[in-house]
Amino acid sequence: MSKAQKHTPLAFLGLACAVGVSSIYYNQPLLVEMGHTFGATGGHTGYVAVATQVGYALGLLAFVPMGDLKERRSLMVRMYAAVSVALLLTAVAQSLTWLIISSAIVGVLASVTHIVLPIAPDLANDEERGRAIGTVMTGLLLGVLLARTFAGWVSRIHIGGAAGWRTVFVVAAIINLAFVPLLRRSMPLLPPRHKLTYGDAMRSLWTLWRSQRLLRESAAMGALVFASFSCFWTTLAFFLGSRYGLGAGVAGTFGVVGAAGAVIAPVAGRMADRRGPRYVLSWALITLAASFVWLWLQDRLHMSMALHLAAMVVGVIVLDMGAQMSQIANQTRIFGLDASARSRLNTVYMTVYFTGAALGSAMVTFAWVHWQWTGVCTLALLLLGVATIVHATGQKGPCPQEEISVPEERVLEV
Repeated sequence: MSKAQKHTPLAFLGLACAVGVSSIYYNQPLLVEMGHTFGATGGHTGYVAVATQVGYALGLLAFVPMGDLKERRSLMVRMYAAVSVALLLTAVAQSLTWLIISSAIVGVLASVTHIVLPIAPDLANDEERGRAIGTVMTGLLLGVLLARTFAGWVSRIHIGGAAGWRTVFVVAAIINLAFVPLLRRSMPLLPPRHKLTYGDAMRSLWTLWRSQRLLRESAAMGALVFASFSCFWTTLAFFLGSRYGLGAGVAGTFGVVGAAGAVIAPVAGRMADRRGPRYVLSWALITLAASFVWLWLQDRLHMSMALHLAAMVVGVIVLDMGAQMSQIANQTRIFGLDASARSRLNTVYMTVYFTGAALGSAMVTFAWVHWQWTGVCTLALLLLGVATIVHATGQKGPCPQEEISVPEERVLEV
């Protein structure tokens, strides 16, 4: 690792993750407004969020392995620029079909976030890997949550009579484009550790999946947890609108509330370094289950709207703390498997992870239409129950590290 790489601030990597990942969450508090624009029901506009997450999973599979093959700064610059173009296409969508397709393209390109994230453990020794991941993950989680807040309030601005949700995507495109020169100035050149062909890298994904039991377990855990997390955020705007008559601005504000959960990230990282990731995962599952029980109970109790919203604030903070703990623990585990293959390890993990999110969003759309908030919370708890089974039957001891097998003549040290 070069001296420049060692001094790349983790905080800047967190900012890069925040800018990248926020692009896939702008639409969640805007689904109701999008439905009004195109005369669509919540059951149909919910698939805008699903398409974005499916696109993100496809982008993780197609682009993130390049982080082990290409010079990463140039790759990131090109992808952030492309995200800005995709966001503009979303802003000018003339039909729900167009909106769904452009949202999927945004998701594909926003996978640049996970080209950035594997750089973090390269900047720390093995004993501090959890801390480094926790620091960068703080930025990523803030991007996930504050994107909703940003979208909710910027949507109140109407330019030239256009729907406010279009303004959100125009402003987001400008932010991503403005980040490109900042990225070029702040990041050093980041050459790959090995020279591989794209085909070799893609074939090695299956080798990783087959040979690394801990990767399979972590990916399954991550997918189930994120599916439950998506149950809440995909339906929040529908719940607040039907229950209290509140709009996208208030739904987005819950992102600020949830951002309080980001304070757990460095703590969870240090805890994973000291007590081990399994310990952190156990507490994450308990925390997540408690949050959904609380979120269901607050809807059943007879209270004023102010007390209901205050109870939801508590539930959202606990929910986001649990999700953050789970993600940090899982990524601390997978990034310890093979330092030369961290982008590909992250590809496998995050592809499964966001596939879980997409399935969660699709299932919860059905649950909301048929059973409203009780269906949402029940589905989330069922998903967490399956995650608990995976965790309880998972690998207890350390996983042996295995190098990835690739054709020897094609592996050349840089």
